[in-house]
Amino acid sequence: MNKYFWKKISLLLGLSLAIIISGCGGDDKEEEKDSQAENETNLNVSEEMNYTITGIEPGAGITQATEKALEGYENLSGWEFQTASTAAMLTSLKDAYDNEEPIVITGWSPHWMFAEWDLKYLEDPKGIYGDVEYISTIVRKDLKTDMPEAYEILDRFHWEPEDMENLMQQAQEMEFEEAAKKWVEHDDNKERVSEWTEGLQQVDGQKIKLVLTPWDTERSSAHVMSQVLENQGYDVTLTPVDPSVMIQAVATGDADASLAPWLPRTHGDFYDAYEGEFEDLGENLKGAKIGLVVPEYMDIKSIEELEAAD
Repeated sequence: MNKYFWKKISLLLGLSLAIIISGCGGDDKEEEKDSQAENETNLNVSEEMNYTITGIEPGAGITQATEKALEGYENLSGWEFQTASTAAMLTSLKDAYDNEEPIVITGWSPHWMFAEWDLKYLEDPKGIYGDVEYISTIVRKDLKTDMPEAYEILDRFHWEPEDMENLMQQAQEMEFEEAAKKWVEHDDNKERVSEWTEGLQQVDGQKIKLVLTPWDTERSSAHVMSQVLENQGYDVTLTPVDPSVMIQAVATGDADASLAPWLPRTHGDFYDAYEGEFEDLGENLKGAKIGLVVPEYMDIKSIEELEAAD
């Protein structure tokens, strides 16, 4: 009896072990199938986009960062980086989004595109696009002596990403100048604006030159500052320039100030090239960000999930 009993137990244990091993093997095969399916999906998406990243102006800091990403990520080998205007990029994004097609763009926030469409940043494991940034205010040397009131207003200026995005959203329906004027005069913002100018004397037509980059973010801050300075009696000139020229213009005294440098990474190279030749008044907005952006409906989370073209 004992002999048969133990033999039966041995058979049962052997059968159970076989089932367990078989089950584990099945799980491995299922995981392998899932992984293959995911790779095939990413490959199909990459092929559907023709291995193309849609960018903005060639001189933009985010363009430089993307060129570094193409070199830093092996899986972006063979990808094409199309640079154009910001308007052209947004048009491509709208067309793709309306048709629920895949697209990868160079994106940044604050920007009204995030209020308009459901978008997300791709994770950047290599940290090429950097962490959350800030936008700084820089002025030419001696501005404090030449224009003490303007210097003080520029030094006090600070607002939140939500403020900028609201203004940018309004500016899609009107000129930036009009949108900025409405923002400055709005009851919700009057207290903050008065903090920038409190106790400062009016001037009589003193000229001041501000330079900005051609992004809607910088159009927003520049036009708000223009309105505030004009209300104080200044004759303001706004000049959009390439990011590589923006800091140089302030450093050489060709411009009085800029509220546009994204730091420490986006415009960091331009900043470093002229550091010490201008005065940095510190951040005017915290929480800025750049990176590769895709519509939320795309089943992809990281830059590393994109497939190489060759």
